[in-house]
Amino acid sequence: MRTKIKNALEILADKGTIIYPTDTIYGLGCDATNAEAVEKIYKIKNRPDSKSLIILVDGMEMLQKYIATIPERIEKFLETATKPTTVIYKDPVGLASNVVASDNTVAIRIVQNEFCRALIREFGKPIVSTSANFSGSPSPATFDEIDTLLLKKADYIVNLPATETRKTASQIIRLNNLGEIEFLRK
Repeated sequence: MRTKIKNALEILADKGTIIYPTDTIYGLGCDATNAEAVEKIYKIKNRPDSKSLIILVDGMEMLQKYIATIPERIEKFLETATKPTTVIYKDPVGLASNVVASDNTVAIRIVQNEFCRALIREFGKPIVSTSANFSGSPSPATFDEIDTLLLKKADYIVNLPATETRKTASQIIRLNNLGEIEFLRK
């Protein structure tokens, strides 16, 4: 695993793209703070840049660097969440402009996967995590389900045993206008 992290770090630092296992499904990722790298993700997926991307961080400390105000209700929910949870946050800072939605929100998940957490911690910045598929195609639950054409477009591929993946996308939540948690995807 150490060699795979080292190789992935070199690619991320060079504005490249990686395919890697997450705590949900296989992801296509890059440096979430670099607009040029993010643009590559949109091109690889044939996805309009009006559709935002999910960002992964290694923990609450990193999250606080990119989200000025984390609602207490969200913090408490994350402390007790039993499955991977992506949160829609308002007013992000320090991220590439093309990962921020037109309403100035961003989707961020504190990753639970050991490989991802180690990679992000060593990289020192959040990474993009969008499903490793072409836009409109099914999300791959296993490495073998990733389209071979997509594999050829990424700069580096991390093929680890998927012992920690759930093979399903994360739940997505946000605070609604009443300050209540709203589930956008369960």
